[in-house]
Amino acid sequence: MLAPLSNTIQGVIRFTWPMILISSVIMISFRLCYLIKNHEKIIVYKELMMLIFGLYILCLFQVVTFQDDVTWASNNFIPFKEILRYDIRSRLFMKNVIGNMILFLPFGFFTSYYLKAEKMNLPILLTVIASISIEVVQMMIGRVFDVDDILLNVLGGTLGIALYMIFRMISEKLPSFCKKDWFLNILSVIVLIGLVMLLI
Repeated sequence: MLAPLSNTIQGVIRFTWPMILISSVIMISFRLCYLIKNHEKIIVYKELMMLIFGLYILCLFQVVTFQDDVTWASNNFIPFKEILRYDIRSRLFMKNVIGNMILFLPFGFFTSYYLKAEKMNLPILLTVIASISIEVVQMMIGRVFDVDDILLNVLGGTLGIALYMIFRMISEKLPSFCKKDWFLNILSVIVLIGLVMLLI
């Protein structure tokens, strides 16, 4: 059941890798110049978080504006209409339902991280605004507006917010050395290498 989802994620990476590579070089080189010029300390985990968030937004834009289908589809303003038509065991369910949730999970996590959110209301509001904006733009460029996508995106964003809250609760109970920059730098590099190996 996870195979279609894994294939979808790998397909997105194959589709976006040129943009990821070019954007990474530009963002890293610009950020390094800025830090060196202003004599600011380089904190690896914070820089990686910023880079990943920037790349995520660019990938999100490329994925939601890419036009390869939908010539047959029509706008959907009825909640759950599209969700309920998929067989839960099907490839389309994994791609269109689970995929839409996972697409916005990082958005909820990153907005909570950068806002240092203690409550869910503001990150959820930002998730709703982003998702509605995407659906309206898709309708304007020849794709379709689907209220179910908004519901799934918001659900995925909420899961990302909840994930951030869990990490925050856990981090508060960790030993003090686990909160040091050097430890977080090493941990972030290990996690990044693990993700890259998992996705390629």
